[in-house]
Amino acid sequence: MAYEHILVDTEDGVGILTLNRPDKLNAMNRKLSGELHDAVKQLDADDAIGCIVITGAGTRAFSAGGDIHEQREDDRRYTQEELDAVRPPRRGSYEIAASAKPTIGMINGLAYGGAAVLASSLDMRVGCEDTRFRFLAAAYGRINSTWTLPNQVGWPIAKELLFTARVVEAEEAYRIGLLNHLVPRDQLRAKTMELARMIAGNNRASVTGIKTLLLKQMTQSLEEQWTEERHFTRHVVRGARAEEAFPEFIARHGRPLD
Repeated sequence: MAYEHILVDTEDGVGILTLNRPDKLNAMNRKLSGELHDAVKQLDADDAIGCIVITGAGTRAFSAGGDIHEQREDDRRYTQEELDAVRPPRRGSYEIAASAKPTIGMINGLAYGGAAVLASSLDMRVGCEDTRFRFLAAAYGRINSTWTLPNQVGWPIAKELLFTARVVEAEEAYRIGLLNHLVPRDQLRAKTMELARMIAGNNRASVTGIKTLLLKQMTQSLEEQWTEERHFTRHVVRGARAEEAFPEFIARHGRPLD
């Protein structure tokens, strides 16, 4: 499917989605947000794809966040009830976060406001020296990221970033776990794709099963998590038998079975 504000590419089992409004710092208007949501769903349903990468076009921004010009125009033209009808589905960011396949943010610049929400919805993030986050909701009278950011950095840090709405520079983002990896800009794509290829190269059912369990178990006790995993590996994704799991080892070191 052709999109206006999203570029779609595939490489070695990895789906790469690029927010493509560089002249607007990849600001997320209704069309871009809807296209991104649709593109993630399409890649999620593609058996050839094992990992999804999301990044921004250009060198300045992953995304500056929501398109304020569009929001102002919407506020002028529509009542609140009409706005609820015309804006993208509110489950969009949740459904990206809950994608069956692992998602990686290649954070090539600033990620402010709605873009910080999107970035914190992803499973992992790789950044460079120009990466910056800002969770802006408290500064402009809104509420978001309460269900995404604590899962990435823990409650005390999430509270600070959400209450203050301050800028988080790249080094701090890496230190607090908001970035999994921090590399020089000229290595950003290579590092992101290295990680994505490793994920895509593993057993797809195992990877998606692990993600399913991690998401489901966030509020469970340790025993509940153990029980859930035992049930899952017996009845949903049964573990591979030795011949399937270790073919290279068996080829090198195996001995004939009696």
